[in-house]
Amino acid sequence: MDESKYKELNIAQKVSETDPFTIERYRQFQKFFPAQTVRILDIGCNTGRGGAELKRINPGYVICGIDIVQERLNQLPGDVYDEVIMGSASDIPSEDNAFDAVVAGEFIEHLYAQDVMKTIAEVFRVLKIGGRFLLTTPNPNALKLRLRGLSMLGGSHVSQHFPRLLKTQLMMMGFSRVKLFGSGRATRYFGYHFPVLSVYGSYLAVGTKY
Repeated sequence: MDESKYKELNIAQKVSETDPFTIERYRQFQKFFPAQTVRILDIGCNTGRGGAELKRINPGYVICGIDIVQERLNQLPGDVYDEVIMGSASDIPSEDNAFDAVVAGEFIEHLYAQDVMKTIAEVFRVLKIGGRFLLTTPNPNALKLRLRGLSMLGGSHVSQHFPRLLKTQLMMMGFSRVKLFGSGRATRYFGYHFPVLSVYGSYLAVGTKY
């Protein structure tokens, strides 16, 4: 898909710049980082609020941010990101085996279906052996959506990712030890491990390159 189309979609989603759960989402990511993580790729880094929280937790992290919207990259805190890339996650201009962890918070639903597997393949390529991919996405099976007869599609949400299928897609691309956890505001009440994933409006998928 043309990068200009993605830029247009993402600029229209202003709420991503102020999402009140962003800080908690990145704290959740950090809890699942491999031991000895140093280099992190932040996909869809936006204005850098999540990256700033990672840096607050561990000032030793070396963080690279990538986003399709230059105007947001211009707002990144200069003391947080060691490298900044304006471009697409389906063609990451980094060497193979470059990162210990890759995070993508509420990102994959902004990709058209034809670019989803390309992006997962690129993440697999740039991760080190033993590295981990952590991504959250809205849960199409969320009980709240089903009760209201709503869809998570619309606006800048151009694809949806059912938990079991996303787990399979990650495994098809080579990830192992793929696990799913609850995410989003429901974690404030249920934690990450409630056995019924449908109580969560969003979920976390974690895959290891091993």
